[in-house]
Amino acid sequence: MTKSIVFRMDWLSLIIYLLLVIFGIINIYSTTLSEVTVSLFDMNSPAGKQFWIFIFSLIFLPIILFINSNFFEHLSLIFYILSILSLLGLFFFGQKISGATSWYFIGGFSIQPSEFAKITTSLLVASTLSSIQADIKKISFITKLLLIIGLPMILVIFQPDAGTALVFLGLFFVLLREGMDMKTLYFGMGFISLFILTLIFGPLILSIALFFILILVYRLILQYYPKTKKTPFVLLYGISVLFNISVNFIFNSVFEQRHRDRFNIMLGLENDSQGIGYNINQSKIAIGSGGFSGKGFLNGTQTKGGFVPEQHTDYIFSTVGEEWGFIGSSGLIILFTVLISRILYRAEKHTQSFPRMFSYCFASMLFVHFFVNVGMTLGLVPTVGIPLTFISYGGTNLMAFSLMLFIYLNLDANRLN
Repeated sequence: MTKSIVFRMDWLSLIIYLLLVIFGIINIYSTTLSEVTVSLFDMNSPAGKQFWIFIFSLIFLPIILFINSNFFEHLSLIFYILSILSLLGLFFFGQKISGATSWYFIGGFSIQPSEFAKITTSLLVASTLSSIQADIKKISFITKLLLIIGLPMILVIFQPDAGTALVFLGLFFVLLREGMDMKTLYFGMGFISLFILTLIFGPLILSIALFFILILVYRLILQYYPKTKKTPFVLLYGISVLFNISVNFIFNSVFEQRHRDRFNIMLGLENDSQGIGYNINQSKIAIGSGGFSGKGFLNGTQTKGGFVPEQHTDYIFSTVGEEWGFIGSSGLIILFTVLISRILYRAEKHTQSFPRMFSYCFASMLFVHFFVNVGMTLGLVPTVGIPLTFISYGGTNLMAFSLMLFIYLNLDANRLN
């Protein structure tokens, strides 16, 4: 690591990362502390494991900073292929945890390859977008990018792990930033709306409603454009009806029961604060009880009473809200906002495509983790099992996003002005 890299490194992002991880370990310690006091450095406790994985991750910082920045672009395809093979291997050698076959157990340690697939997919997307042949307007090029993003998504969905698969969708923000036709976004939003409306009203009622809506829209357009053909409308209606019919299959076959239950609660189709809605209900109670300044470290009654399940992983933000209050919650949100904004700001300064694209990929995935996790603890989005990166307990997630940050720091420090 040369002296110039040290001076050129994005120290603000690194400092925020350190603050977030340390704050996360403190909250993991609080949520998992039992009557028997354990040391923060005890490998047998979740907080201890998270601490030592953090220390282990930091070892890679000087190593990655020392590597030539072209290394990541040139070997992106090889890294991607290895990650795909590791995802395929789960179907033969993986271990099931919480209903998902997403883990390898090696030497007493558990490894979730889908977390590292986020890095390799980001690298290959960045490499593909920065290639000489890159043309975001071409259907063939868009298809290539969709396959790169879609392949790990499909493999993760079949584990099944819908939450992790959702994170890969963040890469579409990068494609839109690079000039992908906005129609693609509109179509995507349209199908998401159809999916939700089908769950609420059912495929038959929605298909009938769409029929009359399209007829009305067609007649209105005819008044201004008399030569408008019916074919696009008929084709759109046919695709919509087929999608409506397939929604029940997707909802019942791809999603697990716990995910279906949470969607039903989110859409108001079910109301069960003591059953399937218990987690969300208790999470909101914990956050609300913290008030402005919180109850204080280790003083959260909801936390200590164990009322919120998975509080050191998916629902750790409820601990922040209860023990640190509005001040602590707002501070955490501000730190994430500054970090993501900082990455995007520095990305715009790159004159080369690859480092800019990778920075966007990193920021997008980080944003999805942050937005969905905080949103589900507040009951704003369905619970899909996404950790709050750098804060939630999870060694593989912490290591993977630490490596992504270190790669970003390398590319940023070697920026050509």
